[in-house]
Parts: sequence; C-alpha cells; structure tokens
Amino acid sequence: MDYIELNIPISSAEQGEILTAYLADYPFESFTQEKTLLKAYIPQESLADCKEEIDTLLADEGIQGVRYVSIETQNWNALWESNFSPVDVDGRIYIRAPFHAPATNDAMEVVIMPKMSFGTGHHATTHLMSSAVADLNLKGLQGLDMGSGTGVLAIIAAMRGAAHIDAVDIDAWADENCRENIATNGVAEQITPILGDASAIEGKQYDFILANINRNILLADMPRYVATLKEGGVLLMSGILECDIDSIRNRAEELGLRYIEHRLRDGWAVVRVER
Repeated sequence: MDYIELNIPISSAEQGEILTAYLADYPFESFTQEKTLLKAYIPQESLADCKEEIDTLLADEGIQGVRYVSIETQNWNALWESNFSPVDVDGRIYIRAPFHAPATNDAMEVVIMPKMSFGTGHHATTHLMSSAVADLNLKGLQGLDMGSGTGVLAIIAAMRGAAHIDAVDIDAWADENCRENIATNGVAEQITPILGDASAIEGKQYDFILANINRNILLADMPRYVATLKEGGVLLMSGILECDIDSIRNRAEELGLRYIEHRLRDGWAVVRVER
C-alpha cells in the first residue's frame, strides 16, 4: 500500500497539535512534527474521498504552502530508523525500536517497530495513556485496547499483569504491525489482535478499556464501551485536547460512568472514568 505524506507548514508546536487533532478525524494513520512542519500520513486510496474537505479545513485555518508527497510503504522503516528516538515515560516505561540499545535502568522495556501505525510514545496522548496504564493494578484482569495501532498500550497492560487484552484496530496494516510487536515483546499469548471497529466487541466483557482515538469516535462509540465494561471497571480515553474534556466527561456521565480524573500533557488530555 502506498501512502501520501501531507506536509503542512506550522508556526508553533501548539498549532501543530491543534491541526493534528483536527486531522485525526480523517483516515490519517500517523503524524510527525518538526519545528516548522507537520507531516501527516494517509493511505493513497483513502485521500480521494476527503482531500477536498482537508484542503478546506487547512484553508480556513489560514495555512498556505501545503504539499502532498507520495511515499512508498517500504520506505517507512528507514524513515523511522532515522527519526525515531527512544521514549522515557516517567522513568517507568522505556519504549524503543529494535535498533536502539536496551534500557540502562529498571524501567519496563517495550520494543516497538511502528511502521505505519500510530503509537510510539512520542505523541503526548500515547505518553499520557502509557503512564495512566502503569498506575493501574491489572493483575489477572481482562482488557480492551481500542484503536490499538502498534499495540503499545496492550503490551504495557500485558506486562503489568493483565490476563488478556483484545487489541482492536480498523486498519489492516496496524493489525499486522500489532501482531509483530506483541510477538517481539513475548506477550502474544495474552493479547488477541482483532481487525475491525467497535462492533467487534459486542457481547464481550472487560475489566478495563483503553481508547486512544479521537473525540468524535470516542463520543460516538462510548455506549459500546460502556456495554462491555464490568461493574467497577476503568475506561481510559485520550486522543483529545484539553478543551474536549468537558464533552467527554459529560457523555461518560450521561452513560452512567463516574468521572475520576484527567491529566494533561502539551495541551492534550487523558480522562479516567469508572463504572
């Protein structure tokens, strides 16, 4: 599968984060941000259906000089190998690629080759979710990683003692990448990758649910999450900006969930609610 790299000039890191949130509503699969440039990756076959809307969105934001660049899938590993540095999550989790040196401290080590899947720990939402998962007592519990991407959150949950996690993603490339990463980290027996959307979890029951997606999908699919969450279960949601907290909290409370807390990082948020 070939991808398109959308190059968007930005004036600040904050503008890049806001644009990332807007573009997350479209079928972009990964984002990288430099000082003056935001790069967003989308399957070439998916772009035609939304290019006009994306161009209008960027024009409305006053963005000029946008470029669409074709990028072949096989070049992605080389791109990450040159740009992907290890991620230290609060000194407790060390996320690295296979070509990086192992951790030198006692941090939990997660080895991820991201390819075209979202979830390396670099983005604030993955960092927030990883830290929040590390705070949970998951020993022997059943969980769901919704929109699993690389599988990094499911892997962390498994390393934290979860008995089993379903890792669900709608993208075939992410599903393949997740399978590779869980095998690399030796947790394949604890994690079941599932290719599909929220309908794939109907009839299941979970002690905890991790959903790092985006505001619109969270609001739309939250009833399905609640239907599968056991009494006393925890739902962690991210992929949202600080300004989205109230809408996420209100929707959760409408569905009978209890707000516990939220945490912030670089303008992004993770919200914890319980049933």
